[in-house]
Amino acid sequence: MTTASKPTLREQVEDFLFREAALLDDWRLDEWVDLFTEDGRYVVPTTDLPDGDPKRDLVFIDDDITRLRARAVRLNSRHAHREYPWSRTRRFVSNVRVQESGNGELAVSSNVLVYRFRAGEGAPYVGSIDYILRRNDTGFQIKYRRAVLDLESLSWHGAVSIIF
Repeated sequence: MTTASKPTLREQVEDFLFREAALLDDWRLDEWVDLFTEDGRYVVPTTDLPDGDPKRDLVFIDDDITRLRARAVRLNSRHAHREYPWSRTRRFVSNVRVQESGNGELAVSSNVLVYRFRAGEGAPYVGSIDYILRRNDTGFQIKYRRAVLDLESLSWHGAVSIIF
């Protein structure tokens, strides 16, 4: 007789990342924003400067929780012409790595492939995401999320409005 074992930390983190991917693919942006802490931050550097620092460099996205909430409201409305009707996306998360810090937070990184379909065309977005996750009573919350695109440009992709 086999007993169910407790999931490892990596498995718990993977489940969290898979849930995040599903929320984005299902366009449940309000629920996705709820994954962030009140001091959370989301950064997407430009493709020509993947190590860019939002304090000194131009980036595609540098959102605190207030801007993330506003972004979700806009993308869920008809005013986001780039995403109305919404893109269909499918995210694949792999190579999840987890490192514990002494303050109850986790440094997490993963590789991501997002296929976006809209207006009869499809485009892959490939890159990596670095997180700082904070534990809470129900699992984890995102304190920091940095999505780095491996693409050299967005010329044939058009936008990062799908929230890579």
